Order: sequence, then C-alpha cells, then structure tokens
Amino acid sequence: MCGSRGRNSPGRYDEDFSFVSPVVKYLLFIFNFLFWLIAMAMIAIGVYARVVKHAETALACLAVDPAMMLLVVGVLMFIITFCGCVGSLRENICLLQFFCISLTVIFLLQLAAGVLGFIFSDKARNKVTQMVNNAIVHYRDDMDLQNLIDFGQKEFGCCGAMTYTDWSNNMYFNCTANNPSRERCSVPFSCCIITKDKVEVINTMCGQGMQVVEYIDASNVIHTNGCIDKVVDWIHSNLFLLGGVALGLAIPQLVGILLSQMLISQIKDQIELQNYNLKHRADPWR
Repeated sequence: MCGSRGRNSPGRYDEDFSFVSPVVKYLLFIFNFLFWLIAMAMIAIGVYARVVKHAETALACLAVDPAMMLLVVGVLMFIITFCGCVGSLRENICLLQFFCISLTVIFLLQLAAGVLGFIFSDKARNKVTQMVNNAIVHYRDDMDLQNLIDFGQKEFGCCGAMTYTDWSNNMYFNCTANNPSRERCSVPFSCCIITKDKVEVINTMCGQGMQVVEYIDASNVIHTNGCIDKVVDWIHSNLFLLGGVALGLAIPQLVGILLSQMLISQIKDQIELQNYNLKHRADPWR
C-alpha cells in the first residue's frame, strides 16, 4: 500500500509527474552555453594569434606563448561546457558527472595552488622568475610574447625579472664582447622612464647601452627594479581586489557543481519513478 511506502517513494506520484525541474535543467544549460561561447571565442583568438598573425613562428617557444595558453584553456573549457550543455539537455548522467567532477577537480587544483603558493612562496617566486627569464630569452622570437612583456614592464614600471641586467640573457641584448647585435648591452624601450611633461619626440633608443651604465645613472633613464618585486608589491597592495577576483572565479564553478548535482539527483529519482511505473504495469498487484 502507498501509505506504507517512504516519503520519497515512487508510488506516491502520478505517471506524468517528473522530478526533473525545468528551471534547474535550463539554468544549467544557459550557464554552460554562455561559457561555451566564451571558450569558442578564446579558441578563435588563440588560433588567429598563433596561425594567422605569425604562421612563420608557429612552432616557436610554445611554453611561453600567450596564444598557446589561451588555446589550451579554451579547448579544456570547450570540452567541459559542451558536456554540461549536452548533459543537461539530454539529461545524461554520465556527461553531467563528467562536468561536475571536472569542475570539482579544477576548483580543488586552484585552491591547492593558492595554498601551496602561500606556503611555499619562495619556491613559487623562484619558479615564476625562471618563467620570466625564459620569456626574456624568447623576447624577439614571438611578437605576442614581446607585446606582453612590454605591456607588463610599462604598467609596473619595471625592467627584467629581478633587475634590468637580466636582459643580457637575450641573444640580442647580450652584453658579451662577441655579440654583433646593434642592441648589445641595451634594454627594450618599455624599460624607459617616460615623462608626460615633455612634448618633444620620444627617444625610442633610450635603453641603448644601459646595461653597462652605472646603476645610479641608469636609474635616471630606465626602470632598474625587476618586475617580480614590483608584482609582489602590487599583490600586497591589492589583496582585497585579488580576493574579489578569486571569489568571482570560484562562484561560477560552485554554482555549476551545485546545479549539476541537483540535476543528477533529480534524473536518478525520475529513472526510479519510471522503473517503478514499468513494474507496476507489468504486475498491478505488486
């Protein structure tokens, strides 16, 4: 008898009843569809930057190429959100579980990276320094990478990873005697101190030979502090802003995990109801 069944027993519902909420189902679909479009845009931009803009260097310096990083993130995001879209529309538990597990793993990895970065801040700083120095080595090999480094040095008012002499690691700016480059012992123009009160033509060669100039004299022309220290100081000054950004990235992930778990639970209840109804039709006295 129905009265002897549990509160959530399938026998308490009509055959036309559905546990799957259209609100949860289509909200999850819209959520994934929006991020799927963002992933498509990231892939398109990455392909354009990697192939169309400089096809001749398509295999150069993949490890520090911003376009390649954008492509990798875009592809991963495309796969995950595609599974979320199809899984929510088709009410497919396997796709929804893959979507939910993927988001959970990404969230936990981000959390672990933040905690480990805080605990092992010195090692993390050394690793970032190595990455920046590696990017400096390939400065002239990739226009996107060059623009990214120039943008960072201008925005933070810095030069090199730890100091402006780090530019000697680049083959064009190397300060050895046998370097035939016209930029020998120089630093990029983005290292230069540009004062806005001057109206004359800016000297784009202001970084010429700055690596062999005395530190005091060089500091009057270029930024001599490394970008790592500048970025660390900026982080310490903007902890609340960075916390808000981190929270803004975490909330969509948690919302996606919550909605997918709700929909998976509803689909399972619906399958149980359907199985009960099939058994009830086969054996009405059951």
